[in-house]
Amino acid sequence: MFHHLVFFYLRKDLTASQRADFETKLRGLSEIKSIHSSYVGRPTVADRPIIDSSYDFAEMFIFKNKADHDAYQVDPIHVDFVNSCKSYWSSVKIYDFE
Repeated sequence: MFHHLVFFYLRKDLTASQRADFETKLRGLSEIKSIHSSYVGRPTVADRPIIDSSYDFAEMFIFKNKADHDAYQVDPIHVDFVNSCKSYWSSVKIYDFE
């Protein structure tokens, strides 16, 4: 299995409407057919100092293989998400592993 984790750090000046738009579009990525399992959420309340909860949203998509991940990257839904939402984030961290 191929795991794709993305942590989004949104701009601090976003309106509530822009944050809602981002979350809706982020959750919409789960419609992409090559994704085997999808998880999207916000950080939980950190009760231990070791936990990094500095991000605003995270996604974890699991693919059956790297080819499915590569198909996701060029899927029109994903391309539209990046193009329409990249102005919302100040930083993104991506971790892929098999």
